[in-house]
Amino acid sequence: MSDLDKLQERLGHRFGDAGLLEEALSHRSVGSRNYERLEFLGDGLLNFVITAELYRLRNDDEGSLTRLRASLVRESTLAAVARDLELGDVLRLGGGELASGGHERESILADVVESIIAAVFLDAGFDAAKSIVLRLLGKRLNQLPSGESLKDPKTRLQEWLQAKALERPTYEVVGTSGKAHELRFTVRCTSTSHALALEATASSRRKAEQQAASDMLERLDVQAVPA
Repeated sequence: MSDLDKLQERLGHRFGDAGLLEEALSHRSVGSRNYERLEFLGDGLLNFVITAELYRLRNDDEGSLTRLRASLVRESTLAAVARDLELGDVLRLGGGELASGGHERESILADVVESIIAAVFLDAGFDAAKSIVLRLLGKRLNQLPSGESLKDPKTRLQEWLQAKALERPTYEVVGTSGKAHELRFTVRCTSTSHALALEATASSRRKAEQQAASDMLERLDVQAVPA
C-alpha cells in the first residue's frame, strides 16, 4: 500500500481525483501547482464548520465562542492534527525546504491540513469536507475547556483586578539582551494593590508581558474572574 493510500485511510476519504490530494500536499517550492489556493479555501471551510459546531454545542457568549474557535483553528492545533496524520512523511517539498526541515515546520503542517480540507470539498462536496473537519478535530472539540479559561493572562489579570475594584496592573520593559535578530525582553508586571512585582523574559515584549501576567495570576492564586 502506498503512502498516499495509507493517508487516505487515516483521513477516512478516498479521493476520486487523486490529483487534488497531490496538489494539497505540494509546497510552493516544488512549482506553480501547489497548495496555496487550496489552503485559502480550506481556511474558510474550517472556520465555518467549527463556528457552526460551536454554536450548536455551546451556549457561551460571543467572546467565549471566538476564543474557543481560535484554540481549535490555530497553527499549533492544526500542526498537531498533521502529526497525527503523519503528513510530514508525504509532503512534497523542494530541496531547500526539505533540507531546512520544512516537513516538521508547524506553519507548513497547519497549511496542509487546511489544503486537504479544501481538496476533499472539491472532490466530494461540503458534507464530505465537514465530515473530515469533525473527524480530525472532533475529539478536541468535545474536550474544550471553558471559554473563560482561554482568555489570555493579561486580560484575565486585568478583569480579576477590576472586578475587585483594584488598580489595573502595569507593564514595563526593564531589560533586553541578545543580538539584534534574537533579542530577549524582560518585562516587569506590577500590581500596586498587592505591592507585588514579577518579571518574565521571552523572545518578544508581548510574550514576556503575557508570561509575567500568568506568573502574577499564579502568585495571586487566581482561578477565574469573579462573576
